[in-house]
Amino acid sequence: MLPSFILLLREGLEASLIVSILLAALRQLGQREQARAVWIGVGLAALGSVVGGAAIYITVREYADTTLQTAFETITYLVAVVILTTMTFWMQSHSRTLKREITEKASAAGSGFALGLLAFTTVGREGLEASVFALAFAFQTNGVLWLTGAALGVAASVTLSWAIYRMGYKLDYRLFFRVMGVLLLIFAAGLLADAVQNMQELGWIAFGGAHLWSTASILSEDSVVGDMLHAFVGYAQSPTALQVSLYLVYLAVFGGYFWRMTRKPRLAPAARASQAEGAAPASR
Repeated sequence: MLPSFILLLREGLEASLIVSILLAALRQLGQREQARAVWIGVGLAALGSVVGGAAIYITVREYADTTLQTAFETITYLVAVVILTTMTFWMQSHSRTLKREITEKASAAGSGFALGLLAFTTVGREGLEASVFALAFAFQTNGVLWLTGAALGVAASVTLSWAIYRMGYKLDYRLFFRVMGVLLLIFAAGLLADAVQNMQELGWIAFGGAHLWSTASILSEDSVVGDMLHAFVGYAQSPTALQVSLYLVYLAVFGGYFWRMTRKPRLAPAARASQAEGAAPASR
């Protein structure tokens, strides 16, 4: 429930940010009448993501408890890990230039169709990412809990977006995407561990299969808490050596780099001295 909530909250807020930039660009260009085309593109992107994801999920569920389902889940986990990782770093590196890039694309679009297509592709990218993650988390946890978390995440993102753009609420986007990025990387590490477990069960990986411990008698993955921890941090009641190793290596490498990447830059000694000199007269 919690992973789906955080995922849909982040993706929904990012999509609303993109739409708001597009609409603001239209106001600056004096083309407010093209807003309808933007909303049509947004609607088609959202509809396509939901229908596509649901169709794949229902199709795969027909092969429940078969090797085909396990193989598909494994591939979905790996794809989700790649997209989660690249998306997190992409958003962080483009956060400062995102508004300029979208505004330039909107300026270059010469028709309503082009603007609608721009909205469809930009928002559709978020929808595609959300669909892949949704499939991965849906395979991991209880369907009802997942749907509840997803619905709450969408509702929270819509409410927060309305508060930002209608009521003037100030959101620290830098802090928001930093926290969301850390959480999503933790989710990705858990998905990677699940993928490794599946590949070992399928015989695709023949090494590192020794089980390090078993906590099934203390906290089973089938329990409510165990299921939540499994979906949130990749908890496994009897993990293999390869699962634990790749989980820790992934967090150490990508989590550590992301944390350093998002730290506030420290001022050089000369800059601190200059600030101190500038503030000195005001304190007299």
